[in-house]
Amino acid sequence: MARKIGVWTLAILAIAALTLAGLWATSPDPRGNPATFEDTALTPGILPLDEAITLAQTETSDGAIATWLVLGFDQEEATVVDMEALGAEPSSDPFAVLASVDDIDLEARIAGGVTRETMPIADLLPAAGTGDRHIATGTNFPEHAEEASSEAVFRFPKFGTATPARTTVSADPEVMLDYEIEMCMIFDRPIRSVEDFDAAAKGFFLCGDFTDRSTLIRLIDPDNLDSGHGFSDAKSGPGFYPAGAFLVIPRDWRSFIAEERMTTHVNGEPRQDARGGEMTLDFRELAEQALADMADARFLYRGDYYWLSPEPAILEGMTLMSGTSEGVIFTPPTRADIIEGALWHLFSGRLFDGETVVSSIIETFIDNEIETAHFLQPGDTVHYRSSSMGDIVIAVE
Repeated sequence: MARKIGVWTLAILAIAALTLAGLWATSPDPRGNPATFEDTALTPGILPLDEAITLAQTETSDGAIATWLVLGFDQEEATVVDMEALGAEPSSDPFAVLASVDDIDLEARIAGGVTRETMPIADLLPAAGTGDRHIATGTNFPEHAEEASSEAVFRFPKFGTATPARTTVSADPEVMLDYEIEMCMIFDRPIRSVEDFDAAAKGFFLCGDFTDRSTLIRLIDPDNLDSGHGFSDAKSGPGFYPAGAFLVIPRDWRSFIAEERMTTHVNGEPRQDARGGEMTLDFRELAEQALADMADARFLYRGDYYWLSPEPAILEGMTLMSGTSEGVIFTPPTRADIIEGALWHLFSGRLFDGETVVSSIIETFIDNEIETAHFLQPGDTVHYRSSSMGDIVIAVE
């Protein structure tokens, strides 16, 4: 039997509709997050050998992994030297390759006539390696924390293997696909304590962290971002973890991250521009927080709860991610979205079907955002660049 609506209920709904409509008529419609940009253009390059060793890897025809010392690069190719020609032992582990050779006199040996080769960037493997479990970081740059209305840095597991520096990502027509540029870190050993962190060899590379914002906003707990709800599901899609080809192992990691600059362009338009020194927590602090958050399986992913790491450690092959800076696409629902969603909730019958007004506003907001097509679309090109970690080019399909 259809539920009857009384005269007073209809009157209240009508008054509410008129009030909301009046507010909607004057509501602003801000979209997009502004970012600040440095005055000078970013000039990418490779750090000198007395500051850092930069490595890249390829897969040979017989399935082995070759490691290369990177001396320079352009948009298409890198200039490299075979590490075995410099006396290194073969290994798929770049840290082991570097450890097997005296890196103090590399420059002299290169100058002594070692053969230089050119290698297409597209042929280089992602510096992240083959791990499929990573520790992601939320709101670790102050301006991004402000635009996300977050009061603290938080973490969550990210699932999936990295794609290379020349890659693609799919844009589902029902998904609000957003970009994030990040600095990523890997180690030569498992990290079970800050003492392990201090002792470990540390490698850095440029990375991206694509986000399905429609899934995130449906699952997120806005009053407790630290719960991690929604983040693993929204950030673990296929192709959502592009990684640069260059692994930079600096002599002084703190100085390196402080100065390293990272930028995002979409179809040539600047969107993000920040330096690692702007991070709220540095990588040692991120590692310390992560190690203190491994006691409970509290992170929701595909309907099940997971630990931050399968073991109480940052395991070899796991990436520790920096978080991103300001300038992402996502902005919260506008007043117009809220009003439209509330009106739909009142007059569509969802009010009497057990749906909440919040869910109605969320679905209205998602529909409106998808209709505007200001998130990433097929045909777009996302270009991540850095001072000394190379670049990543992603074609949106």
